[in-house]
Amino acid sequence: MKIKVLLADDHELVRKGFRLMLDAQPDLGVVGEAADGAEAVELCRRLRPDVVLMDLHMPGLDGVRATELITAELPEVRVLALSTFDLDENVVAALRAGAGGFLPKDVSPEELIEGVRVVHRGESAVAPRLLTRLIGTFVHASRPRPVPAELDGLTDREREVLVLIARGRSNSEIAQGLSVSPSTVKNHVTSLFAKIGVRDRAQAVIVAYEAALIRPGE
Repeated sequence: MKIKVLLADDHELVRKGFRLMLDAQPDLGVVGEAADGAEAVELCRRLRPDVVLMDLHMPGLDGVRATELITAELPEVRVLALSTFDLDENVVAALRAGAGGFLPKDVSPEELIEGVRVVHRGESAVAPRLLTRLIGTFVHASRPRPVPAELDGLTDREREVLVLIARGRSNSEIAQGLSVSPSTVKNHVTSLFAKIGVRDRAQAVIVAYEAALIRPGE
């Protein structure tokens, strides 16, 4: 079955371009288009897409708030956030709200297509080092947020893996650094995600910064 994609962007030309790219793939299909966040939420309720390509800067209900509403009400719908800017504070807000990834709008067609597939698999479609740069720039100690009490329930190895994730390491890099198998790392990641109540690496990195397990520049 094709991955059902909803496009949310206030520029019709952008939506048409995305539709042409995605519909040309045998495993992808655009099922609807929204010109603002409110329409995106309504179409998600009606069409139940697998993935939403969500522009963060739209009039009326913006992409961050739309992402928050969609992921809260329809957790099976994955959101891939799009922004014109690499370093955009709204991206961190969208990831915090439940977006499964972020891509700048000037990515190549191949990167966009692969991003949709990655998010649909339940993985985080953000380059690890871009993710840490984003969050290191915009998550500040001057704006503290509640830190999950579940952090206390992490084992020493799980806490170590979380810090390495926050430093932008992939599972294979973590496995190599800790001299363990990739499957062992994957088990640690799955366990620590469940304990701290996050869905993906993006949200895990945010938790690590907010808990001061790692600080910008480390």
